[in-house]
Amino acid sequence: MKEAARKKIFIVGAGVSGQGIARELAEKKIFGTVGAFIDNDPDLIGKKIDGIPVFGPLDMAHLLQHGSEDEALIAIPGASNEKIRYIYNKLLEAGFSKISILPRISQILDGDVHLIQTRAIDPLDILGRTAITIPLKESLSYLRKKRVLITGAGGTVGAEISRQLLSGGIDRLYLFGHGENSIYEINRQLHVLQSEGVGEKTSIVPIIGDITDRDYIHWLLPQMNVDVIFHCAAHKHVPLMEENPVAAIKNNVFGTINLVDASLAAGVKRFVLISTDKAVEPVSVYGASKMLCEKIVMEASKYAKNADYMFVRFGNVFGSRGSVFPLFMDQIRTGGPVTVTDPRMHRYFMTIAEACSLVLKTGGIGQNGFSYLLDMGEPLRVVDIAEQLIRFSGYEVDKDIKIEFIGARQGERLDEPLWTAQENPQRTEHEKILQLQSASTDFDTKGLISQLYPICFLDKDNPQAFRNKDLLLKVLRPILYKTDDEKK
Repeated sequence: MKEAARKKIFIVGAGVSGQGIARELAEKKIFGTVGAFIDNDPDLIGKKIDGIPVFGPLDMAHLLQHGSEDEALIAIPGASNEKIRYIYNKLLEAGFSKISILPRISQILDGDVHLIQTRAIDPLDILGRTAITIPLKESLSYLRKKRVLITGAGGTVGAEISRQLLSGGIDRLYLFGHGENSIYEINRQLHVLQSEGVGEKTSIVPIIGDITDRDYIHWLLPQMNVDVIFHCAAHKHVPLMEENPVAAIKNNVFGTINLVDASLAAGVKRFVLISTDKAVEPVSVYGASKMLCEKIVMEASKYAKNADYMFVRFGNVFGSRGSVFPLFMDQIRTGGPVTVTDPRMHRYFMTIAEACSLVLKTGGIGQNGFSYLLDMGEPLRVVDIAEQLIRFSGYEVDKDIKIEFIGARQGERLDEPLWTAQENPQRTEHEKILQLQSASTDFDTKGLISQLYPICFLDKDNPQAFRNKDLLLKVLRPILYKTDDEKK
């Protein structure tokens, strides 16, 4: 305890956020004391704020007297990626080995920051484009006093939506998932955040369940009196789902059918499906399953009375459990090589926080029977991301850590389109949210689903179909497009 108290924390940014963190550190002395603010403002340099000296400019940070155990904390929530990159490099030059950061301003309600929200800086803070700012209080106003259910709440997207909903003033937040460990963890995180003053008072209810259990879902929704559902639950790992296609269809397609049917019966007023670019002209079973989920929600919207059923589609999110980021970082930590499918492979990327903020915003402006697409910006070459992560980790590409090209895996393609030509995305009132035109299908969705049912659920009159992987792929063939290798 005494050693921690002697540690000094140097706060970059002497503005409102930095001062708020300094006051909280003064109250909780166990974390250390503030050594100084570091700021570029000439009107502040050389002065003291609450007895804490302001040092600057940042270019002179290497002259700071600090110990090896001292830390730096970047408290500028509105800073661009470029500015964070600049600050990070200056702090490294100054000899700081431990650097933390506050969340983006889009994740802070009315400038109210807390020490519990600080975290170690990671590559996502300095790579890619700067995330847009979405004021949470304004975008979540439609959820105030409502009961909200998040399926897949323990997953990357579901958990981040749950964290952001703490600032929405909702009446009750239901965390639904079938993995007890992940639900336990997000439930614990939310309670810790609340105890430290983050967000507004909200009742949090963890629920362990399976969306493929139709009877349970139809019993559960009326009990909870849910107003809004964000359906994030899905099996998502493409190669793994190619090996387990029946599980992908059973969970994603029939789980969504159960949830949609129960929502209509229970009078849920707003239903938002989280979809993916892999649903566009799908080449994988996962992509086909999500395309069917989109069709299911659009069909359900025809029967929604005084309610809004919609889907939101976007590409990859930085740092999700199934993305290349954690894989690349693990490979770098073990000395490489970093494995990339193909030097030509491109993907659209967005930070988890930005994607979830836009999903929540779409849930408020979206209308019944419409589909939406998040503007992902320009696609990035995956190999460029790998190179940047290697350099961020302090290594040289090919000299210290090699990059190895391994070829496309089953269900992968070099580029992932975000929409079909028929969908023709149009601008909405929000610059980063696009509205898609309804695209007609050249197959019978209900008929296809009826063929998939005995493959996923035992039918005594058709037992040979149960868990028949070959039959499933044959049924899906009309909606599966060829991969890049198959086109050759």
